[in-house]
Amino acid sequence: MKRKQIIIIGGGPAGLMAAEILSPVHNVCIYDKEKNVGQKFLLAGKGGFNLTNSAQGKELTGNYSPAGFMDKALSDFDSLAFRQWLSMMGISTFVGSSGRVFPEKGIKPIDVLNKIKAKLITQGVRFYTQHEFVGFDNNRHITLKNQELEIVLEADYIIFALGGASWPVTGSNGLWRAAFESMGIATQPFQPSNCGINICWPEAVGQYHAGKPIKNIRLFTNDSEVKGEAVITDYGMEGNAVYPLVPAIRTMLNANIPATIYIDFKPQNTGEQLLQKIKGKVVRTKDYGQLFNLNTVQLAIIKAYTNKDSFLSVTEFIGNIKKLAIPVDSLRPVEEAISTIGGIQLEEINDDFSLKKYPWIYTIGEMLDWDAPTGGFLLQGCFSMGNYAAKSILGEK
Repeated sequence: MKRKQIIIIGGGPAGLMAAEILSPVHNVCIYDKEKNVGQKFLLAGKGGFNLTNSAQGKELTGNYSPAGFMDKALSDFDSLAFRQWLSMMGISTFVGSSGRVFPEKGIKPIDVLNKIKAKLITQGVRFYTQHEFVGFDNNRHITLKNQELEIVLEADYIIFALGGASWPVTGSNGLWRAAFESMGIATQPFQPSNCGINICWPEAVGQYHAGKPIKNIRLFTNDSEVKGEAVITDYGMEGNAVYPLVPAIRTMLNANIPATIYIDFKPQNTGEQLLQKIKGKVVRTKDYGQLFNLNTVQLAIIKAYTNKDSFLSVTEFIGNIKKLAIPVDSLRPVEEAISTIGGIQLEEINDDFSLKKYPWIYTIGEMLDWDAPTGGFLLQGCFSMGNYAAKSILGEK
């Protein structure tokens, strides 16, 4: 097989994975606008470095939307295959209690990145940093800018892994959309996902309890629910019990429907079980905390979102323990989000992530309009896409 020239734009997980598959057979060059590749990968690792999730089969693919979009890529390179690939590079992993997969103790994000880079270098991959994407044409040319110098390159295949618009400090600013639009590729504006929510807290909550967690709760909307922990912030709320609800909240906000989430402070108890706690007792409001095992933060939130009569009525108070309505004003900005939706519309791509209008061009990673929760699913999706697109170029898909 004649070695082909392949250019990869973007040195994040998706681009690195594609390079790993292609470089034993073809000439591969990775270009990145930052001083080093993998900047978002390193930043993501600071908040609990989960590489993937142990979920398999439908339990894995069911976490991605739109439904079915990622099925082939995930089936071809699932979390088990990803862990085996890491293991071959000397990166041991373990499964945490939540199903998240972490590197063994002592292995840092930079260690994982360096192992991957070292493998690519031994396979002949060339890295060019501080090269910013400018545009492409319909003759397999791509224009990059290095400092003030523009260069035009030609390749047999071009793989774009430019990222979305979250955490722009890492280089993912989403400005590439204009270049794709100019070439007739439809895109969607970026919107935040896996982010905090803005709530106009009453003073009794926002001023006195910002920074405090509310643990072992169930947050839910009419369409989805999740158990976990949230943190009260001065702007609203964030945490692992909040992020999975963002798609439902975003849908309501985009439709100009008042967005409301509900808190169940005692998901381990039914309303009837809570009622049994007061059977035969004279209950005063000052007894609520001890009787129902509620802390000052929980009590403050319930009191702030109920009227006086409802708070004084113990049966209504129990109802609010199980389902307290909290209006949501908006989502946090794209720049603060862990991930984004938006980017290239999926109607523009083939099943192997190549563009229908320019089949020698592949777009992978967060620059496509898909969504997944935190917990290792985002990284897994990017690595799986890179693997699948590369195998398509090799003729294996």
